[in-house]
Amino acid sequence: MTIQETQEKIDGWIKTVGVRYFSELTNMAILTEEVGEVARIMARKYGDQSSKESDQKKELADELADVLWVLLCIANQTGIDMTEAMEKNFEKKNIRDATRHKENKKLQ
Repeated sequence: MTIQETQEKIDGWIKTVGVRYFSELTNMAILTEEVGEVARIMARKYGDQSSKESDQKKELADELADVLWVLLCIANQTGIDMTEAMEKNFEKKNIRDATRHKENKKLQ
């Protein structure tokens, strides 16, 4: 599924099953919550924090998909084509960072 297809599929789901989009500000708060859930898994699985039993059923892939879902909801409701936005972002990074990372001694 492409980014555009995903945006369209989410829009269709929101307008039929979800009734309507939450406000942009509410979706920003939800995005923050979802990123927090990703951080919780990362801290416990890859970091030093110990897990609780309630953490055992959480899956990183599912939580990352939740983050992408809400991010694309925000893009939809603010009229942003994320395919176009990502293409522009790659252009920016290819110009700005053309040699930056190769010259970073910390990455050698």
